[in-house]
Amino acid sequence: MEMVIENLPSYRIAYVRQVGPYGPANAQAMNTLKQWADKKQLLNEAAILFGIPQDDPTTTPPEKCRYDACIVITESERLEDDSIEFGELSGRVYLICKVRHTAEAIQQALNVIIPHLQTSGYQMDNNKPVIERYRWELLNQHYCEICVPVRPV
Repeated sequence: MEMVIENLPSYRIAYVRQVGPYGPANAQAMNTLKQWADKKQLLNEAAILFGIPQDDPTTTPPEKCRYDACIVITESERLEDDSIEFGELSGRVYLICKVRHTAEAIQQALNVIIPHLQTSGYQMDNNKPVIERYRWELLNQHYCEICVPVRPV
């Protein structure tokens, strides 16, 4: 499994928030975002999307878990719209792991990443969420990237 440390920049994002148990509703939030982005002609080879589970489901009641489906937008894009939220994803260092875009592959990756961190000189930053990054060239191959926030030991 390919793993690299990458410093992601800060991004301006448009997003759809889903509140409730993680699962199929997350995919619906992403589909809603994609439909909006397609109408705004934002879905192209340069598109970067993120799936961000904001809460730990082991400590947050399912009905209060938040999931953000996001797309990177530029400062020059004026996209005022009441159906979409806007914000910023802060830049930071991540361990990036490319995986097949299936629930099983993502879970297997998470099971490998934690032991890998113990020998890498980094530790997981538990104050930030693990995110999924979707870049155009990977989406077409049914891959995504798991981005684990890290900091030096």
